[in-house]
Amino acid sequence: MGSLDWDLHNGHVGKEPWWKDAVFYQVYPASFKDSNDDGWGDLPGLISELDYLEDLGVDVIWVSPIFESPQKDMGYDVSEYQKIYAPYGTIEDVDTLVSKSHERGMKVILDLVVNHTSDEHAWFRESRSSRDNPKRNWYIWKPARYVDGVRQPPTNWRGYFARSTWTWDEGTQEYYLHLYGADQPDLNWENEEVREAIYENTMRFWLERGVDGFRIDTVNKYSKRQDFVDVTVTDPSLPHQPAPEMWCNGPRIHEFIREMTRKALAPYNAISVGELSNTPNPSDVLPYVSAAARELDMVFEFSLIRLGTGNILGGKYIYQPFPLSKMKALAETWQRLSEGNDGWQTVFIENHDNGRAVSRFGDTSTLDLWERSAKTLALMQATLTGSLFLYQGQEIGMTNMPTTWGIEEYKDVESRNFYAEAVNSMDGERIRATLEGIQILARDHSRLPFQWNDAPNSGFTSGRATPWMRVHDDYKIINAAQQRNDPSSVLSFYKRALRLRKRYKDVFVHGNFTLLDPKDEHVFAYVKTSTVRSERPSRNAVVVLNMSREGRPGPNLVGVLHGKWRMLVSTRGTYEGSAHYKAGRPLLEAWEGRVYVDFE
Repeated sequence: MGSLDWDLHNGHVGKEPWWKDAVFYQVYPASFKDSNDDGWGDLPGLISELDYLEDLGVDVIWVSPIFESPQKDMGYDVSEYQKIYAPYGTIEDVDTLVSKSHERGMKVILDLVVNHTSDEHAWFRESRSSRDNPKRNWYIWKPARYVDGVRQPPTNWRGYFARSTWTWDEGTQEYYLHLYGADQPDLNWENEEVREAIYENTMRFWLERGVDGFRIDTVNKYSKRQDFVDVTVTDPSLPHQPAPEMWCNGPRIHEFIREMTRKALAPYNAISVGELSNTPNPSDVLPYVSAAARELDMVFEFSLIRLGTGNILGGKYIYQPFPLSKMKALAETWQRLSEGNDGWQTVFIENHDNGRAVSRFGDTSTLDLWERSAKTLALMQATLTGSLFLYQGQEIGMTNMPTTWGIEEYKDVESRNFYAEAVNSMDGERIRATLEGIQILARDHSRLPFQWNDAPNSGFTSGRATPWMRVHDDYKIINAAQQRNDPSSVLSFYKRALRLRKRYKDVFVHGNFTLLDPKDEHVFAYVKTSTVRSERPSRNAVVVLNMSREGRPGPNLVGVLHGKWRMLVSTRGTYEGSAHYKAGRPLLEAWEGRVYVDFE
């Protein structure tokens, strides 16, 4: 066995939980593959492409919400947890997905939305039926307050969709709380009956059927402060004020999550990854993911993926340009989260709530730069420490909607609300800036139909059906079929990068991170050092990413790499031969990424 193929399984890495090394792949089912030509993606469509996911190198499939829902927020408004939204399929289709994935060595996790339900859920219908209904306290109800005789909400809080967090219920003459849409009332986690109903109806039910775990939505918002007071006015132009301190990381949040894990997750050895928003300090994140704390396996922290985004609860879509040095500093902060402790992190730059990575962090000005930058971003992802999460279409370099499309093509409730708020302001500059930001950041970009081939509707659905969202104009240029058999394609590079990530997991998945040249605004370079416990010296790798459209010198590698070393891979070609290289300042082409590794 050669030194580069050193057996890791007898070292420290081999004893880690399997999911640390795993590649997770998020499927947004409405847009992945339509099997019955109704224009809406479905579970049979996903099942039909399991071989594609296996060939890519996927270990775990994360399926975005598929439960019964009126679809006011694309399934994040659940009306029945034990039923599948009919256009997606049936419970039996979930069983088939799980069994066929397991046959291929892949696991399946579902999206768990339990901060709130739909207002059409039976629990809420009972809760709002009368003030003395047994389920009244399953949600959060408060009386109105009056100012000069005018009815006002209980607090001045602004929610995530540019509206008040309170809606008046005429029938029972009280307000109910909702951090998101008015049709998404928040559950009252202070009520023990609610928590037990969640564990039994939304978690154990699916775990008993063989599901392997959950991506847990809005996981740090279950514990609200119970004084329900106004927050300080920080934006006088808004009628309601951002107030995340009232509901994020609340006083009982760790108690609730430990209980959830103990009662519902741990008995099934289920995987858990939580959505942890508004928590920008590692010291506040670590308690959620410390192995000793027995809460969550890992969480999504959003500082990196939200680069360029304005105030989440204010001018979210007023784009904020940022230098590469800011991205590098954030990467360094979160890459080092687990160093010296028992925590763990995730690696991701795309999901269903953000614009496409290659359009935001890469360069789509020409087809050549699009391909180069997509590969460089892939190499960055493959070499960072943590569990890797990819989003559908990322592996073929899918891009944002064309800027020539009008606002009518944007379907998402958030995009529409923020744009409507800008229009209502009658401020021309705000309207322009909001539309420009939406064209970069909107959640809609990631929800366009997957580009499978150059057939009508990109192979997502038949040429006869009308997709629920418009297919991207460039689907004949960017699609999976075209890239599958092209060894120089973005898809082929992703496959190669994922294989290298697993082959050298001691360095790339588990290695320590050291940033080089933090102030360089063109080249992102870092050292990854193996943490495997062994008599063998630690192995180093240096990742050098030119994130600009001009050739650039990389950092001086003298003193960084020792002994024999070589270029392991470049986005401009693979260099896994036996040639040795002298240390120095490598000259990189435009949007070229390279990895150098020592092997002595």
